[in-house]
Amino acid sequence: MNDCRRDEPGRPSGAGRYAPSPSGDLHIGNLRTALLAWLFARSTGRRFVVRMEDLDRVAPGAADRQLADLAAMGITWDPPVMWQSQRQLSYDVAIDDLQRRGLTYECFCTRREILEAPSAPHAPAGAYPGTCRDLSEAQRQAKRDTGRPPAIRLHAGVAEFTVVDTLLGSHTGMVDDFVLRRGDGTPAYNLAVVIDDDAQGVDQVVRADDLLSSAPRQSYLATLLHISPPVYAHVPLVLNTEGARLAKRDGAVTLSDLALGGIDTQRVLSLIAASLNMAAPNEPVTIDQLLARFDPDDLPRDPWVLEPSAMQIC
Repeated sequence: MNDCRRDEPGRPSGAGRYAPSPSGDLHIGNLRTALLAWLFARSTGRRFVVRMEDLDRVAPGAADRQLADLAAMGITWDPPVMWQSQRQLSYDVAIDDLQRRGLTYECFCTRREILEAPSAPHAPAGAYPGTCRDLSEAQRQAKRDTGRPPAIRLHAGVAEFTVVDTLLGSHTGMVDDFVLRRGDGTPAYNLAVVIDDDAQGVDQVVRADDLLSSAPRQSYLATLLHISPPVYAHVPLVLNTEGARLAKRDGAVTLSDLALGGIDTQRVLSLIAASLNMAAPNEPVTIDQLLARFDPDDLPRDPWVLEPSAMQIC
């Protein structure tokens, strides 16, 4: 596999990325996705960059610990690390551009109002019903006069958009009038990720498959901003034994907690490698060995259920 874009013969361009939210320590599921993103990027001659998506809740020291855990796994990146909290101007410029082109509108709806509003026939669950889309200027002013700061929504010109995923094939998903900037002034994820990927030269996005539904929105927005959408690879989640997405509440699932139980980073890397069909059970491996073995066609397509016994010393 080599879909690397090139600016000139022999010179690869583009990058893959890992973009965690520094709200806590990375767990083994996060590290597995980070490893896959690194393998996809490095195996196609791309740079690999890291971005801290710190627009929302941030736990003190979490970002430093996350970077240290990535390094301990052997995951290297091309500096500098990007911080979303330092990029407000870039988001504002993009929204201003869309506003000038008549592609946005103010939305005064609360979450409760959106949930209770009748949906259009056949509209998927969670789609914005368009309550504020066609308000008159007088109606908008009346809502402004209540003192509620409006969110800014995209005035979408399509109901769906198709993306191509390296692992999952063609996927057509919903595009609604999603939020670009929240009422408190915070840029929304779907906007920030598009702007930041473009700024970092990211043309390959590898992330967990629970984010697949976001790809059509983000790709459509990219085209409106004259940005080429990235190549996607949505990888299976790591689940607990109850079939729920793995979380830190599932016990010793971070590198620091596992180390306290006698399970070192080498063992974690080997465990992840075995879950990806890239190593035999308990086989010691290095990240460079995994890069040499990497073939996306051999990756599992089903979630990995992490059994508690896997986290015990043999």
